[in-house]
Amino acid sequence: MNKIRNIGVLTSGGDAPGMNAAIRAVVRAAIYYDLKVTGILRGYEGLIHGDFFDMDRKSVANIIQRGGTILKTARSDAFRTKEGRDAAYKQLKEHDIDALIVIGGDGTFTGAHLLTTEYNFPVVGLPGTIDNDLEGTDFTIGYDTAINTVINAVDKIRDTAESHDRLFIVEVMGRDSGLIALRSGIGVGAEAIMIPEANMGVEGLVTRLASGRKDKSSKIIIVAEGDEVGGAFNVGEVLKEKFPQYDIRVSVLGHIQRGGKPSCMDRVLASSLGVAAVEGLIAGQSGVMVGQVNREIIFTPFDHAIKHIDAKEITPAWLKLVEILSL
Repeated sequence: MNKIRNIGVLTSGGDAPGMNAAIRAVVRAAIYYDLKVTGILRGYEGLIHGDFFDMDRKSVANIIQRGGTILKTARSDAFRTKEGRDAAYKQLKEHDIDALIVIGGDGTFTGAHLLTTEYNFPVVGLPGTIDNDLEGTDFTIGYDTAINTVINAVDKIRDTAESHDRLFIVEVMGRDSGLIALRSGIGVGAEAIMIPEANMGVEGLVTRLASGRKDKSSKIIIVAEGDEVGGAFNVGEVLKEKFPQYDIRVSVLGHIQRGGKPSCMDRVLASSLGVAAVEGLIAGQSGVMVGQVNREIIFTPFDHAIKHIDAKEITPAWLKLVEILSL
């Protein structure tokens, strides 16, 4: 492989708290190793159109605490086509970019896998997604901040629930993965958690509520948006019919889970993975995601990282924990 002199960096897909900390780490690690860094705006769409700029120390000053991404992000239909990827590769070569670091989730890594296999171009990925649904890392950048955002919001909701003797159904993000719902639900003391992996179903929820304590002044149910019932409003309609005595309200937290200042954990994780990505490229790594497992840096091939093994952390022990603590 040719010697790397210029590393491109982009963010793609949904934004996640800690992406800026990762960008900062990539830029400063590259400078530390006497490499040039090229920022690419708007993800793969900006890559196709050559929306590039030179980055230096000042480019990433005072961003570690900021949510979102200074490089902006976008989903690119054009990059899904061979013509779009041809245009992107041409831009990389014309701008003398020798390697690429991409920060995002499974869609980002699917594109990166195609880029590295079709053109033999060096690419390393950083796991930036609030869903924590990638293999090859214990936690993804943004996950810790997202679950703490949920906990802070639901703690406030419970104050109202307690005051009015209400049952609140709170919907959180997680179209394909219930990890946000699972961890935050345990953290807020939810009566029930509905996630795609568990398939509790509405009948199971009804049974749980019917057999639970009747003297509780409030009840919180956490629902992942991808649950089989179809989201919090559908759950609410069923429960209103089954339990007319309950004052039931629905709250969808939505995109507040993506925003906000990253937690300390996300800042440190993003910083360590950003440096590792640069060092990995220098050492010849390509077609891999850099992650942290048991506090150790590891590299996982893109095609394995995006497999979405549904059982990640969703063990019977976790689900039993929810049931025990809801008494």
